[in-house]
Amino acid sequence: MGQTAAVANMKVNGVPIEDTFAEAFSMHMNRTLITAWDAEWARITALEATGFATSVIMAPAEAGIECTVRAEDTPDGRPGIRVIFATARKQDLKEQLLARIGQCVLTSPTACAYDATPSPKETYPIGKQLALFGDGYQVKKGPIGGRVLWLIPRMSGTFVVQESFGRTKGVAGGNMIYFCESVESGMQSGRAAVARIEEVEGAYTPFPGGLVGAGSKPGSRYKALRASTNEYFCPTIRALVDGTHVPTNCEFVMEIVINGLDEHAVADAMRVAIEEVCRHHGVLGVTAGNFGGKLGKYKIHLHDLF
Repeated sequence: MGQTAAVANMKVNGVPIEDTFAEAFSMHMNRTLITAWDAEWARITALEATGFATSVIMAPAEAGIECTVRAEDTPDGRPGIRVIFATARKQDLKEQLLARIGQCVLTSPTACAYDATPSPKETYPIGKQLALFGDGYQVKKGPIGGRVLWLIPRMSGTFVVQESFGRTKGVAGGNMIYFCESVESGMQSGRAAVARIEEVEGAYTPFPGGLVGAGSKPGSRYKALRASTNEYFCPTIRALVDGTHVPTNCEFVMEIVINGLDEHAVADAMRVAIEEVCRHHGVLGVTAGNFGGKLGKYKIHLHDLF
């Protein structure tokens, strides 16, 4: 499969991989474990808690599902979903955790929340503050298995939440962009790639279903906008754009943005995603988005992934 970094025209499963890099940057992150009555409800709760968290261009956070956790591996012996929340400013992370766990997990029948942040640089008393919702009926327990917990009564039973949630530094903005013959080839390969990314510990995809349908570039001809459409990757206007990157036989372009707890996790997720999309018929080529190193300090070269 031509997977040699020294070869400029590298191919994976016959699909050309451009010799370029994805440009990534640092963000402040928390990893939270959400458990619930069953695996489906844990995922529903996780999707709600990570909603409206695609890009900090306009969203207040970049959040998404990291992975599924088996019942035997959770603190309360129930199925779980690990999620990761990220903000550009560390002072915003505490606010997002309070809002998202308080409004989306506490309110979700049977759901509970535990911190799962590795080697946190600092912690926030999220559970302690949410416990006030118990209006005097809340109970502090622990440490139990190294965790201090708050038990808060609610209509669906007891909401168990860890007292403190951690903050660490992570990497955001890893990405791949690929060209497809049709909507069908793009969507089918993209959804399969996101499923593979969920197998990579420490990585997640913040956009809807993990897929980006409107890639952007910094800035705009309109001063009020921080970002605008990346016209070089828009199939419908390729005839109008000098230097378009869209091949003539391409009708659909997909981007997958990947964040993670460290650069290694992001790179691993990019690799498995590229391998997966290149298994699908109708994928014409793979590249990545970067801005010449002006956006972030991390450069993840596609050829180095293999």
